[in-house]
Amino acid sequence: MPEGHIIHRLAVENARAFGDRPARVSSPQGRFAEGAALIDGRVLTEAEAHGKHLFLGFEDAWLHIHLGLYGGFTFGEGPAPAPVGQIRLRLENDDAYADLRGPTTCELLTPADKDAVHARLGPDPLRAGADGAAAWRRVSRSATTIAALLMDQKVLAGVGNVYRAEVLFRLGIAPHRPGRDLTAAEWDAIWADLVALMHDGAGAGRIDTVRPEHTPEAMGRPPRVDDHGGEVYVYRRAAMPCLVCGTEVRTETHAARNLFWCPACQQR
Repeated sequence: MPEGHIIHRLAVENARAFGDRPARVSSPQGRFAEGAALIDGRVLTEAEAHGKHLFLGFEDAWLHIHLGLYGGFTFGEGPAPAPVGQIRLRLENDDAYADLRGPTTCELLTPADKDAVHARLGPDPLRAGADGAAAWRRVSRSATTIAALLMDQKVLAGVGNVYRAEVLFRLGIAPHRPGRDLTAAEWDAIWADLVALMHDGAGAGRIDTVRPEHTPEAMGRPPRVDDHGGEVYVYRRAAMPCLVCGTEVRTETHAARNLFWCPACQQR
């Protein structure tokens, strides 16, 4: 499932391609035909993301998209070609088009409905003006592990499996610690590191979390080869040596997701 930095990039791409002018909207697959007809020809006035939720504003209606595990956008320039495959939503104008396939959610919302979605989400490190105080209030009272809390979108929006594993490694925090056992200073460090890492990810379009001294060039090691992209410390590195201490990276199923950590570096 794409993490929050990708959804923020999609908001920027949609605004760039379709913003401030009428868009032709259709549903070649047919499953969103009624909703598409309601916003066809309207102007895209806003595009924003909150966590893993994308919102495209068409005057008084909001298109709400959640990609889920299998959804994806394809952008192209020039006139759109004939639809191929299961395209849930197509946006187009004379200069560009975008096809949405396989989302978990593709629906129209009123402004009140949109507010309700925001209300059930935690703060997003990539949203302007967000801070971690609301998330800390929930974390500091919870017996749930910090690893599970970081993935709970009601606590913190946009963080997925990669950022969860990497931020805990970078700060040396054991993933199994209950949230209520963290200090406020530790939480502030988690929030600040997520803000920095996710902004970098949104800009680059990939997740890189290793510090300069641990890059392939600095360590004389081969670059990581993985369809998830950048250089990381523990994510998907189970049974491999930790880049910092050489201890074997561990993995387990934790709250229905794969968790990765270094037992030597993450003892706090």
